[in-house]
Formats: sequence, structure tokens, C-alpha cells
Amino acid sequence: MADTKKGTTRRNFLKIAGTAVPGVVAVATGSAAQAAPAEVDLSSQVMQDTEHTRAYLESARF
Repeated sequence: MADTKKGTTRRNFLKIAGTAVPGVVAVATGSAAQAAPAEVDLSSQVMQDTEHTRAYLESARF
């Protein structure tokens, strides 16, 4: 049974959505990885995004 309607069908919409979402996520994570580390807040007790923590996480990557 062929779909003779013109325009975007539900199947085409799902195909586009399935390929667009991973692309958006890849762009978002790629730009976040290239950002400079934040200033160190010495009063904070939580792990911060610094050059040292980035180097540690990079070395611990499998």
C-alpha cells in the first residue's frame, strides 16, 4: 500500500527526528568540551571544572 500524500508523513518525520537528535547532542557536547575551565571557587566544597580535573578525567578514560 503506497502512501500517495504529498508533504511530510509520520514516517518521514520520525526518520528526520531520529537523525537530528543525535546530531544536536554531538554539537552540544563538542562545544562544551572546547570551553575554557571556570574560575576556581576556593570556598566551594564540590568538584570543580579546572585544568587539573580535566587532565585527571582524561587520564581515567577507558
